[in-house]
Amino acid sequence: MNELVVVLDFGGQYSHLIARRVRECGVYCEVLPHTASSQAILEKQPRGIIFTGGPSSVYAADAPLCPPEILDLGIPILGICYGCHLIAHLAGGRVGTAAVGEYGRTSLTVAGGPLFDGVPERSVCWMSHKDYVAVLPPGYRTAAQTDDCPHAAFENTKKGVYAVQFHPEVEHTAYGEQVLRNFLYRICKCDGGWEMGGYVRRTVTALREKIGDKKVLCALSGGVDSMVAAVLAYKAAGKQLTCIFVDHGLLRKEEAEQVARFCTTEFDMHFIRVDARRQFLDKLSGVTEPEAKRKIIGEEFIRVFEAEAKKLGAVSFLVQGTIYPDVIESGVGNAAVIKSHHNVGGLPDVVEFDEILEPLRLLFKDEVRQAGLELGLPEALVWRQPFPGPGLAVRIIGEITEDKLEILREADAIFREELERTGLHRSISQYFAVLTNLRSVGVMGDFRTYDYTVGLRAVTTSDFMTADFSRIPYEVLEKVSGRIVNEVRHVNRIVYDITPKPPATIEWE
Repeated sequence: MNELVVVLDFGGQYSHLIARRVRECGVYCEVLPHTASSQAILEKQPRGIIFTGGPSSVYAADAPLCPPEILDLGIPILGICYGCHLIAHLAGGRVGTAAVGEYGRTSLTVAGGPLFDGVPERSVCWMSHKDYVAVLPPGYRTAAQTDDCPHAAFENTKKGVYAVQFHPEVEHTAYGEQVLRNFLYRICKCDGGWEMGGYVRRTVTALREKIGDKKVLCALSGGVDSMVAAVLAYKAAGKQLTCIFVDHGLLRKEEAEQVARFCTTEFDMHFIRVDARRQFLDKLSGVTEPEAKRKIIGEEFIRVFEAEAKKLGAVSFLVQGTIYPDVIESGVGNAAVIKSHHNVGGLPDVVEFDEILEPLRLLFKDEVRQAGLELGLPEALVWRQPFPGPGLAVRIIGEITEDKLEILREADAIFREELERTGLHRSISQYFAVLTNLRSVGVMGDFRTYDYTVGLRAVTTSDFMTADFSRIPYEVLEKVSGRIVNEVRHVNRIVYDITPKPPATIEWE
């Protein structure tokens, strides 16, 4: 690429989402740790630098910092949230704890400046902070404010340094994309040119060089992430690739059969289905803690792949469909661990492969789908409902049993069937049923029941880092509820989850 923007990561949950948005604007970017030296940054010859948010306070003893001289490199800088505080702190301003924190949608009043070209005077932004800039550094002016944050944005146009307290990278900031575009194109003078076709070509080339003539095993779940990773590996390695589909007993209704049919008819890959249902369920017996479930599943996956690799002989690489949200939520750098993903934080310490290859590690879900279309995958697969690697284990609260799995499979199948029948499935990013550990009193006919509560979850999102609950019509929810209670044994109550992400995650565990 001829141009680059550096995203300097201070450990925020949205750090890589910023990179995602920059690429979405057509500009290539790389994420570097906040410990990168000024020299290392200069060697990349970036058009601009973005300081991310983070969970720390700049005045804390262990606060992540960067070299103060970075503000004097002559490279345009945009600080976001913690990055905003850091700019104020490094430049001689004062950051303190606000009397009132701001979380969620907040009304923003813009005073002007190049960062806000095309943004109306009043708009809505997404805030997530308790600290705030109390006193601006010398030479800086306020560019925007809210009712509780007097310096919600500020700038020093001579230095080319800009800062915003809000998060322009999240969907809920109405003109966030415009703010980023103004920084990239008006302030950094970028030309654009980053697109998914180029990423796919570069990734295939890099995989081919890495793999050479060695054997590769791909962890294939049948979902869009693992399938796109498999096709990328297949284009790089051809017949050296073997795809392993592990039936761990935690799949949706008829999932294993559908995956096997699809893989053997659509692609000319070496495909092996491993029945490991008993192995996984035995290991999960009696386990109720979500993180423990994920780590057990992650380790068992690896052990199955290692066993299959030994049968194949001399397999050097394992390919898996890890994507950015998996990495971020499992904790990266200073980022807090939200939940360990089975293919990231759930991996065992010792893995019997030379290397694990993750060709999608830098992509978000919508980018993975773009890559799938670039690779020629059919739309039916590209738009398939996301399904976590731990499967129904993270959709059953408490202990996992075969009886609970059967209840959840049937309830989930009804929910998905009704949304597909009404045509709502394409407008909802992810939808599924959850079997709670709650049992309550009900009545069916003249009889008292004491059975499970099923939760329904449906969200809309483009990046899976933030999400809002879907406004499913009441009549559809009524039909789903009636069918589940009448057709699925041991369920007498249905609830609908109306919590956005954050504060919730999309999955329940």
